[in-house]
Amino acid sequence: MKILSNSPGVLWDCHMHSEFSADSGTPTADMIRQAIALGFKGICFTEHLDPDYPPTPDDLEFALDIPAYYTKLNELKETYKNQIHIHFGIEIGLQLHLKQYFHNLLKEYPFDFVIGSSHVVHGADPYYPEFFQDRDEEKAYLEYFESILENLDAFHEMDTYGHLDYIVRYGPNKNQFYSYEKYRNILDAILKKLADTNVGLEVNTGGYHYGLGEPNPCTDIIRRYKELGGEIITIGADAHTPDKIGYAFDRAAQVLKECGFEYYTVFKDRKPNFVKL
Repeated sequence: MKILSNSPGVLWDCHMHSEFSADSGTPTADMIRQAIALGFKGICFTEHLDPDYPPTPDDLEFALDIPAYYTKLNELKETYKNQIHIHFGIEIGLQLHLKQYFHNLLKEYPFDFVIGSSHVVHGADPYYPEFFQDRDEEKAYLEYFESILENLDAFHEMDTYGHLDYIVRYGPNKNQFYSYEKYRNILDAILKKLADTNVGLEVNTGGYHYGLGEPNPCTDIIRRYKELGGEIITIGADAHTPDKIGYAFDRAAQVLKECGFEYYTVFKDRKPNFVKL
């Protein structure tokens, strides 16, 4: 275990997006400057790549010009090298038929960090209200978790799994009727798979932004991941605009300590480095 020097608070945000992601128009440099202003030691951009993303009401296409993104980030790393560490990451949208594509992609580019996320559930994204039309919310959540296990059985070459209960942000009742206990069997299977394959679990503070009062995943899932032998925890705010960088990181740090974690993880060159909370 390589342990980085300890600093007060969580001073790395390892999940953020900029103009290279379809759902953000923020200049990359603006994200960097805000992170510097907030006193962050380092950040990792994790621009979206969701091949074969279904048609959406707002006509978003989650493609990614990786060569342009890589070139721009290297320029900015040089510009700000004396002020902040900047890592080159990606958030890949997992679907069963994309496993060979992602396998090849991750060998082609020198990413520091790879988040694997489930945005599309059997051809539809629960971000859009249409997903829940004529669906029972509880069954929809279950289908989402089942799709995660399917994805993990097919592909686990990422470094961490992003916002594990992402769907709860967008359900008609959000987390009013949701709990780890309700989905314990499928969630335990997912968490055991993560721990057994050495894939980390992301604590994504977007859940606080969406009014859940919890990160994604919820505290009970984080605690259970620890109980099942999981050690790799990454932290990201899922910021698409500068004002969300580091959002509620103090709350996330407290949750991790309460769940028994002493460290969070920052990846460089796809290798985990542990930072004391």
